[in-house]
Amino acid sequence: MLKLNRNLIADGHLKVEASAPSSLKPVRILQIGDGNFLRAFADWMIDVANGAGLFNGRVTMAQPLARGIADLMKAQDCLYTVLLRGVQNGVAVDSRRVVSCVEKVLNPYSEWDAMLATAQDPSLRFVISNTTEAGIAYTEEPLLDGQCPGSFPAKVTALLLARFKALGGTASSGLVFLPCELIEANATKLRAYVLQYAEAWKLPAEFVIWVREHNVFCNTLVDRIVPGFPAAEAEALYAQFGYKDPLLVAAEPFLLWVIEGPAAIAEELPLHKAGLDVVWTTDLQPYRTRKVRILNGAHTASSLAAFCAGLDTVQSMTEDLVVSKFLSRVMFEEIVPFVPLPDAERLAYAQTIMERFANPSIRHELISIALNSVSKWQVRVLPTVKDYAAKHGRAPAGLSFSLAALLNFYHGKFVEGGEYEGQRQGQTYPIRDSADVLAILNAAWQGSGDLNVVVAGLLADVRLWGEDLTRVSGLAEQTASALSRIKALGVKAAMAEL
Repeated sequence: MLKLNRNLIADGHLKVEASAPSSLKPVRILQIGDGNFLRAFADWMIDVANGAGLFNGRVTMAQPLARGIADLMKAQDCLYTVLLRGVQNGVAVDSRRVVSCVEKVLNPYSEWDAMLATAQDPSLRFVISNTTEAGIAYTEEPLLDGQCPGSFPAKVTALLLARFKALGGTASSGLVFLPCELIEANATKLRAYVLQYAEAWKLPAEFVIWVREHNVFCNTLVDRIVPGFPAAEAEALYAQFGYKDPLLVAAEPFLLWVIEGPAAIAEELPLHKAGLDVVWTTDLQPYRTRKVRILNGAHTASSLAAFCAGLDTVQSMTEDLVVSKFLSRVMFEEIVPFVPLPDAERLAYAQTIMERFANPSIRHELISIALNSVSKWQVRVLPTVKDYAAKHGRAPAGLSFSLAALLNFYHGKFVEGGEYEGQRQGQTYPIRDSADVLAILNAAWQGSGDLNVVVAGLLADVRLWGEDLTRVSGLAEQTASALSRIKALGVKAAMAEL
């Protein structure tokens, strides 16, 4: 079978949507993040805009970690396929596009000089990122000459310093940052950490002024369900396409990118003019609250429970009688009433989300949603729990159950090779989170056998949640009770009781 490469596109061998690849387009975007989401979201949109003649730029992609897809991308000329399937505005969608806007992919840990050269390129204008919710954080580390820093904000600081030195700190050499990490005020926090590193590293005052005055950090909100590689049907799709693509990524047609930034910058990145739902605004908070609490909150509140109940996909949650009732309860009784929007608007959005969850063309694996679930629960679910408790005097039962299900999912052990694994129905599954989080959870589960003690200790640990959750009225008691029923009956039976 043919291997995806640029000659196939140039020769017209593939009947597929693609923008005309060109080495003449300058690299206008540095993207730190090589995951499925950014490739099916930002890169896909940039490619569409290039194809429409509205943008003339390529992307240099960088792995955020030492392990990534750089070698796979290089092996197929930095091309990959995005497959969109589902229903949009009542119309069935089934489209395929080969994305060709990526110029190269770097592993900054082995190609730091190339990363610095990219940052020093006068044509560079935008930096897009997605390093997960845990990526935008400050950790003490030195600036070492010739070495890639560990944290994402430290990388940004070092790259900005290289650009400042190379281009003289002019106003026009400033960059626009569009972080896609799903945390509140993502760009504001990134900027603060960059300035904190500048202070810790005792960088010149002129550099700090340049960062403050000539670099624009735009808070953003992203929305598109991207299950990733459709492993179960990959071979059938390859036969249909006529070529093999191990970087194939499946996504839903729906997307939304809300960017809080100057209107003038929108004209530099005119994705909205390509018919894409990209909104530039002076206040994204209403959009963020709606999306994070309803879409992401429902995902996080239900996915771990559903997985441990024996289900594997988001769609299967909507078809299972017990899990679908649980999902509906937490969505419409516990989450939606605390989204600060008119009732009709928040209800309509929630109903749209339920339709998107039921998309039969999207195999969104629950185990993939489980990545970094502790920080996700803190960001996506905890604010609703606190709002509910403030009004009713007690944490909501469904979302308390979701926390119990999270603790149950994280009940695992370290195995040879350093991986942390849990058990479901006699089979092991990977538990992926930061090393610190896994160490805390493992220590708790290997300690006391009293579930009340385990729950109280974990909920009180501010390293996990940023605050002491035992202070939220009724949360610890309901979580411990739900966890006890899960251990005694299994997740689905305990959920049915609820």
